[in-house]
Amino acid sequence: MFDPPKPQETPFLLSELLERYKEAQAAEAGHPLILVGALILDLLAIHPVADGNGRLARLLTTYELLSTGYGVARYVSLEQRIYESKNTYYQALFESQRGWHSGEHTIWPWVSYLASVLAAAYEDFEQRVARERESAGNKQDRVREYVLQQAPAEFRRRDIERALPGVSIATVRLVLNELRDANRIRVEGSGPGARWRRLDPE
Repeated sequence: MFDPPKPQETPFLLSELLERYKEAQAAEAGHPLILVGALILDLLAIHPVADGNGRLARLLTTYELLSTGYGVARYVSLEQRIYESKNTYYQALFESQRGWHSGEHTIWPWVSYLASVLAAAYEDFEQRVARERESAGNKQDRVREYVLQQAPAEFRRRDIERALPGVSIATVRLVLNELRDANRIRVEGSGPGARWRRLDPE
């Protein structure tokens, strides 16, 4: 649906695009997300390679977002999110590329799409972190319950690890130290072979 520039124009257009992008960044001519969106929109319009322009643009999007402080791209695949929303992707691209050759196009449909992808990535990451925290809390509760209600009166750390194989050593140590500080258990010795004893509540 979009007719890219002639291949012989590509070297000039690409070098000019990158030069103007760097100048705009240095001058803080706009919000970083807007500048990245404009860069990618022009890159896709220039269509610099015969095949793989979309993948190239997605990789560059991730790289530039990371470079400008959008760290969520380390943990959530923006490339996959863009691929999964390809209908919206193509619609936004079509709307923003109309009039590109004459400089009468608008970047806003494309930038809005990119912002929505980024916002969804942050939301997904926050939900993932919340689930991990909830899971970590549940594991700590399991260790507390085992130590206070199920373990022998005297036990070792390896007894807990055998009884709760899905719980990390760090979580076991954390709970043991909390219970020791609360005078619920006492330790004799040190290291993995230390003996822990449950104390009767006062």
